[in-house]
Amino acid sequence: MSGRQIIPGARQLAFQDWEYGLFIHFGLRTFYEGYVDFDERPMSPSAFNPVELDCGQWIRTAKQAGMNYAVFTAKHHDGFSNWPSAYTEMSVAHTPWKDGKGDVVGEFVAACRKYGVKPGLYYSPYDASAESFLHDGKAYDDYFVNQITELLTKYGEIDILWFDGCGSEDHEYDWPRIIGEIRRLQPNILIFNMGDPDFRWVGNEDGVAPYPCWNTVDAVDFSIQTERKEQLGESLRLPAECDVQMRANWFYSDHDEHTVKSIDELIGLYYYSVGRGANLLLNIGPDRRGLLPDKDAERILEFGEVIRQRFASPIATLADCEREGRCWTFRPERTILLDHAVIQEELAHGESIRSFRISVMTQKSQRLIPVYEGKSVGHKAICRFAPIRAREVVMEVLESDGEPHVRELSFHYVGEKL
Repeated sequence: MSGRQIIPGARQLAFQDWEYGLFIHFGLRTFYEGYVDFDERPMSPSAFNPVELDCGQWIRTAKQAGMNYAVFTAKHHDGFSNWPSAYTEMSVAHTPWKDGKGDVVGEFVAACRKYGVKPGLYYSPYDASAESFLHDGKAYDDYFVNQITELLTKYGEIDILWFDGCGSEDHEYDWPRIIGEIRRLQPNILIFNMGDPDFRWVGNEDGVAPYPCWNTVDAVDFSIQTERKEQLGESLRLPAECDVQMRANWFYSDHDEHTVKSIDELIGLYYYSVGRGANLLLNIGPDRRGLLPDKDAERILEFGEVIRQRFASPIATLADCEREGRCWTFRPERTILLDHAVIQEELAHGESIRSFRISVMTQKSQRLIPVYEGKSVGHKAICRFAPIRAREVVMEVLESDGEPHVRELSFHYVGEKL
């Protein structure tokens, strides 16, 4: 059996169906304009006071925009804990916000449950506030496990634990111990990219998956700080996730609103991520009020509407097609104008399709003309081509590891309707 046919777990399949999520960078450094990763400027929890904080606004907006999950920075590299951790004074418990009685993580998770969005927590293994014992392996691993235990026992089921490798390039963690505790506390949690991953970082922060983008890999990219890959020792099925910023900065800034991505750029990123079988995690940094900035919120709502307009009403689906061998053919009652095909594999059987072709029978000469050839399909392949009027359209699997299994196939025209 080929490595591409490694059978995924049920949670991995569910993760890929979520497709599109909101990344939320928010914390103490939100209140320090221009603060960057590994900044040497000291920060004080006394600056943290988001008096209008409304996690409901974050998640309600995400849901309306078509996002199915959200990942929140419980703790970033600076070490500020967005929950009242018992193991550090760099936390919300030592801020003026709600007189030190607030819990942003708790409000975030509650909002996710209210609006039916899967909650994920970002946790930076590197912690600048713990420098005093960062190089004492056992002491630091104790701190790591203690904080993770708080996050995984206080808030019910968490769907994702998102580990960021930045800052940890030269540090050795006791991963067997750490992962053992995580799996014991929350057996169903999905771990991102480190330790014992269930899904992987795509390898860039541009929101772009490579092509072809296979679900099975034998190494993962470690962090944005290094080209080094972490060898897995064997081929594993690890779906890819593409994270990308809405603006020039991950956290809120007063000076980068002009960099909010246009709809055209966001649609392009959607094709380069979801359209290549990966998930898209789009970041917005809530502002100092504790709200998603107005322009960013409006933009993701507009983006979600464009996605719905393009793909919610297909011309035809798999149920309208006839299968003959490795060809799926749609024969409409009259000619149609189309410019997209969307293919999904039934990944419960493993990833098998290695190349495919979309062809159309032309209107007058009635010849089959190839309009698109591709390689990986995986969870989803969005195939875009110039508009063409067709008497029929054929999707043919050219090469596969064993029998190809198609979960969904649809044809669309997203250009101006004739």
